[in-house]
Amino acid sequence: MPFAVILHVELGHSMGSTCVLHRACTLLSLSLLGCRALLASSPRVHGGARFYASQDTEEVNNPSKNDALGKVEDSTMEGLKQLGVFGSQVPSELGGLGLTNTQYARMAEVVGMHDLGVTVMFGAHQSIGFKGILLFGNEAQKEKYLPKLASGENIAAFCLTEPACGSDVASIKTTAVKSPCGKFYTINGSKIWISNGSLAEILTVFARTVVKEESTGEVKDKITAFIVEKAFGGVTNGPPEKKMGIKATNVAEICFDNVRVPAENVLDKEGAGFKVAMNILNNGRFAMAAALSGTMKAAITKAVEHAANRTQFGSKIHTFGAIQEKLARMAVLQYVTESMAYMVSANMDMGVKDFQIEAAISKIFGSEAAWSVTDECIQVLGGMGYMKEVGLERVMRDLRVFRIFEGTNDILRLFVALNGFQSAGTQLKQLQSAFRNPLGNTGLLLRDASKKVKRKAGLGTGLSLKETVHPELENSGELTVQAVEQFGGAVEMLLIKHGKKIIDEQFLLKRVADCAIDLYAMIVVLSRASRSLSLGHPTAQHEKMLCDSWCFEAADRIHDTLKFLSTDFSKQVFKNLRGISHALVENGGVATQPPLGF
Repeated sequence: MPFAVILHVELGHSMGSTCVLHRACTLLSLSLLGCRALLASSPRVHGGARFYASQDTEEVNNPSKNDALGKVEDSTMEGLKQLGVFGSQVPSELGGLGLTNTQYARMAEVVGMHDLGVTVMFGAHQSIGFKGILLFGNEAQKEKYLPKLASGENIAAFCLTEPACGSDVASIKTTAVKSPCGKFYTINGSKIWISNGSLAEILTVFARTVVKEESTGEVKDKITAFIVEKAFGGVTNGPPEKKMGIKATNVAEICFDNVRVPAENVLDKEGAGFKVAMNILNNGRFAMAAALSGTMKAAITKAVEHAANRTQFGSKIHTFGAIQEKLARMAVLQYVTESMAYMVSANMDMGVKDFQIEAAISKIFGSEAAWSVTDECIQVLGGMGYMKEVGLERVMRDLRVFRIFEGTNDILRLFVALNGFQSAGTQLKQLQSAFRNPLGNTGLLLRDASKKVKRKAGLGTGLSLKETVHPELENSGELTVQAVEQFGGAVEMLLIKHGKKIIDEQFLLKRVADCAIDLYAMIVVLSRASRSLSLGHPTAQHEKMLCDSWCFEAADRIHDTLKFLSTDFSKQVFKNLRGISHALVENGGVATQPPLGF
């Protein structure tokens, strides 16, 4: 479900919100069917799930031991290889399991429930490590590399980040110089913080190349993606990095010293590296959300077990309102994240190409929700939660990086907001063209004028979900419609006010992105809960409570945020934030005097 449709249905998009919600329900239904098919039709995958779901999980994989060792134990690696986990999404004819995105999401959820270190290790291998070969490799490249990658004989890594290149991909310094004969490239440079860096034999490497434009003949400096084998020579790696969390994963620097790479190892085409990198990252984010929904499930189970058995002041603590609110909010966050993950994977399985915004939202939301849920789990357990033996401190350390890698949440928020404004800008350009020829575009102008009048009068613009959502969710559906209308109107006015300069208004963009995330979350839980009610699922009434709880509060947040952005107070707050930050930088830290004067 392209989220741009939801963001700007208020601006006159041809697909109404009723259609959007209907499609959402259909997609989620298909994704759930895909999960059932996963367990029914693939014994090896079922075994993969059982590998982590058995009652004696520590016999097959001990997360605490992996954390202490700083590596995934060899026995665990061998077990995963035997189950085919390393080739989950590789086509069966090339030795893989051939899982759909939805099936892979389910596997990631189960593994994420048990050990985030293992999750990152095998995710770095296939979600991004060799994903470029799956997405952009030609048949020869796939046949050459995928079988050994699928079996786990070879491990893959994604090599993009450099000392001077984090979020700004265009700033990479690694170079690839084409030979005069055109048969090979010579790569020089280094990459840092590469997951599986010491283990990987096959690398997806991004480097600067000089490219001649076919249409103009102009020579430009562009990024190209390469498949690099360590066996080519000249590739070395540093020792494993010492990290705050995910200690079981191997993260290392990789250096390239005059590495000769055959020209046939270019992925896609020369100069297409930026597109390749972005597509790989976009294609991998859904699995992260799925894994984190599993992490939250495990934390909720710990919290519930403790709350149900711990007695204080003569009562079980789960009977106290403060604890009840914590448990309930943890469940809501898990439900939203899980719904997002399977909505995105279902989109991808149905061949939808425009899922980048949804994938980014799922990564942002899931990484922040998992941190909150685990933190609250520790709070429910009290002092026991702070003890290392419980394992929650390891999970917290592991979780922290999820807001940083594969696109920081700060950058992804800008991506979400700016993509929304881009779609809105297209709609406004159509209106501008209509104003130049009013006689030929009377209908379009009248519809726009009508919407503006209704909005100013506090009336709805005609959107309705009554025929789409279950009757028991009518209130949440109406709140969602109102949020869509408010959001569309606010985006339109902000774009008119700031124009192209909107790209520099990061205080504003962050808040617009937060509204978009809340709105998308309303859509996915509304569609999922509506489906459960319609089918009479045993948990339908519980899901209704989860859905309503989210929608009621999210609608309030969206309303309050958009109202704040329309006031002069927001301008003053943003001005103050700039001034405070500037003073801190000028002072090299805190800029105030101690209250005691010394």
